[in-house]
Amino acid sequence: MRRPPALPNQPGPPFNAPAARRLRAALGMGPEHVAYGMRASFGLPYVTPDLVMAWERGTASPTSPELTALAGVLWCSPGELIDRPRTLREHRITHGLAPEDVARAVGLELLAYLHMEEHDEWRGTDRQSAALADLLDLSLPDFVTVTGREPRLAEHLRSAVTTRWQAYVRLVAKLVPLDRRLVEDTLQELHREYQGQMVATLSWGGDSGRSVAAGQDFLDRIVDRFWTTVRDSTG
Repeated sequence: MRRPPALPNQPGPPFNAPAARRLRAALGMGPEHVAYGMRASFGLPYVTPDLVMAWERGTASPTSPELTALAGVLWCSPGELIDRPRTLREHRITHGLAPEDVARAVGLELLAYLHMEEHDEWRGTDRQSAALADLLDLSLPDFVTVTGREPRLAEHLRSAVTTRWQAYVRLVAKLVPLDRRLVEDTLQELHREYQGQMVATLSWGGDSGRSVAAGQDFLDRIVDRFWTTVRDSTG
């Protein structure tokens, strides 16, 4: 029987194929045992050993319902089969929660929550945002990503390190709930690192192409560098 198409707007979360393979082997199960369990216990009659192997090789990814069933067969939580979640939907699935659970916990109408999840546009109040972070156990970097603030944060950070960092303290502080002094210190440090790297690479024989590549790599990873600098500053 052929696998039915995935339901609209229900892509699977980022799948950790090595973890699935490792968990299956630890249970002494073959792909045929996993496929049988998903057919018999979870009502997925199209799952075959070949499909299970495709998931484990990374050539296909299970949908959300398939991942939940796979976790049941492998006696693990869905979160153990998911790579680091980034979207609101992925974090919800990682915690084994239904949309109704999240909507109720944060005080939103279900349809309003589903719209936010579908479009990756969190529009909750400060109180609802705090409830969401608590429910999904979100770190501050995860919270910024889930609420759709990361692209704007990256844009401000790139401008801060390439121009005058002082002009972006207020803008960054509006996106991340950090002490203003910490934001200032972090932007100043990133600016110093970026400008120092650009000067250093240019002094290595005047290779402008090398300098541009090094600078672009720094900017491409600016958000990760921001959080690393924050962690280093706060111990």
